[in-house]
Amino acid sequence: MFGLDALASIAGLIVPPVFDFIKRKFIKTDTATPQATLSALAEIKPEIMAQYVEAQAKLIESEVKYYNRDAAQTMSIWVSDLRACIRPVFTILSVGLVIYSTITGCVVDASFKALMDLTIASWFGSRLVT
Repeated sequence: MFGLDALASIAGLIVPPVFDFIKRKFIKTDTATPQATLSALAEIKPEIMAQYVEAQAKLIESEVKYYNRDAAQTMSIWVSDLRACIRPVFTILSVGLVIYSTITGCVVDASFKALMDLTIASWFGSRLVT
């Protein structure tokens, strides 16, 4: 039982920083940004900069329309707040349940305790990255 808890805790602490390291080290970001293109155009062909900026604006506008295609209206603030508090609340409840089960000696299912340990450790592991 202790092995599963330790494994979940170690995995939650180590996986987010390792994933972030791998992502930064091996997945190259595209250097052809709109700003780099605009800078090159300013040096090479400044007369077409206005057309490029207009085309970029249309592209961004179409991407925003595509992204918001399902949203009929703006999201209410309480829905936004509810979505934002799901992970912190689940992490706080997990910490509370782990402390409660430790103090009172309650028997908690091993898989549920491992899930709580993984939740807590992944939250702390994601804090190590930032």
